[in-house]
Amino acid sequence: MTSPVPIAAARGLCSCHVCQFVSRRAQGAQVAHCPRCGARLHFRKPGSVQRCWALVIASYILYIPANALVMMETGSLISYRKDTIVSGVVHLWKTGSWMIAVIVFIASVAIPLLKLFSLTLLLISVQRRSTWNPRQRTRLYRLVEAVGRWSMLDIYVVTLLAALVQLGSMATVKAGPAAVAFGAVVVLTMFATMEFDPRLIWDPLQKEEFHD
Repeated sequence: MTSPVPIAAARGLCSCHVCQFVSRRAQGAQVAHCPRCGARLHFRKPGSVQRCWALVIASYILYIPANALVMMETGSLISYRKDTIVSGVVHLWKTGSWMIAVIVFIASVAIPLLKLFSLTLLLISVQRRSTWNPRQRTRLYRLVEAVGRWSMLDIYVVTLLAALVQLGSMATVKAGPAAVAFGAVVVLTMFATMEFDPRLIWDPLQKEEFHD
């Protein structure tokens, strides 16, 4: 277990959530404001865990229609297809586009699910005040934060195809209802990552408690 190290909050130092300016705040003070931008100061984001849980649960719920409903509809004079994310991956694989199929599967199925599992693990460990591998959990949080935007690959693909492949009555490409749910999952997980306060990972290693 990592040995306790004095943290900034123990010295009365608080980072502004708006301008990131670090200033001194008395721990017993009821209300304090940033001397630079005037925003209210908190040692930790108030309600961070509760809001993050709400966003993660909403993401789990929307993840089901995002994968069960039609993501993209493609039609021509010869054929008409309706594909979910998974059926689209299978179709790409069977038609020989293995590399594209793997990329779409990783970006649109694996990454969103792994993000949800990672956020769930972080939330549970924080609520249980776990001291297990804080460095690794902090790196996990940074990884989730970094890869979040790349989960929009399917939406980008559908948008580009709809713009480039429209040939009047000869061919059509349009987004299905799953696109809305999938986009909502990506956005909600990004908001959940923003709401999570990674400093909570390190608090169990300290003797002091920091609340507003």
